[in-house]
Amino acid sequence: MDLQQMRYAVALAETRNFTRAAERCAVVQSSLSHRIAGLERELGVRLFARTSRRVEPTGAGAAFVAAARECLAAADRAVTDAAAAAGVVRGRLAVGVIVTAAAVDVPELLQRYRARYPEVRVVLRSGRSDDLVAALRAGDLDIAFLGLPEGERPSGVETVVLDHDRHVLVVPSGHRLAGASRVTLEEIAGETFVDFVAGTPARAQSDRAFTAAGLVRDVAYEAGVVELMTRLIARGLGVALMPSAFVGPLAAGDPELALVPVVDGPRRLEYLAWSRFNPSPATRAVLGVLGVTSPAREGSGG
Repeated sequence: MDLQQMRYAVALAETRNFTRAAERCAVVQSSLSHRIAGLERELGVRLFARTSRRVEPTGAGAAFVAAARECLAAADRAVTDAAAAAGVVRGRLAVGVIVTAAAVDVPELLQRYRARYPEVRVVLRSGRSDDLVAALRAGDLDIAFLGLPEGERPSGVETVVLDHDRHVLVVPSGHRLAGASRVTLEEIAGETFVDFVAGTPARAQSDRAFTAAGLVRDVAYEAGVVELMTRLIARGLGVALMPSAFVGPLAAGDPELALVPVVDGPRRLEYLAWSRFNPSPATRAVLGVLGVTSPAREGSGG
């Protein structure tokens, strides 16, 4: 058994198709099929159930693939750690980012990072803050840029606060409040709202503010895409509360939108978060680019 066979088995389990698994591993299908069959003979168990149309792991196959993933990750880590000890940072950096990130210019950061560490492969993933934190804890992400309601802190990960921000009211330019110097939640509670999907941290920021004020509002439109939300607002279908640092640049270039300060509006904290368990050299390198002091590796004795 070798690492290549493990890679083939993992690829087959994830794609459930010999052709796609071979394409992912950059080998001909016959070679991958032959190596999988040889692995099954060596182990004395059937790892995959096959028909002319379907391939799926057996119980033994699922157990093998789970352990194979750990072995492959350990092997990759051995290579990157050896390179780091020689002064070369390589490997993979998985970055999570919320759609309303504003405290850090993520593309500019990744540009600087790539210029300094060209041998690191960067993978970018967008998502909601709670899902990104779960991915960090599971080891699927290395760092993440989050936005959470004031008073809520991510658990199980290392964090630094990047910025504090207050939400503003986003209205169409022809709205009755477009020229107001400021408003309160009570004054806007009767409006029809466009907001993020219920149950997400982005939505919770506004929901909690209205609940704390003893107010009820009507959210008629839910969306996970900011561009869709601002288009709905521009069409006069509703108003929204959004972080000022994020929506300010958008509204500045859009004559159909206007921003109004909200005296008692929601507050948001933007965080940089990373796994507290043994950060990889690539992770420690990006923290260095950001000017964040990373913890020593576990077991380093420091």
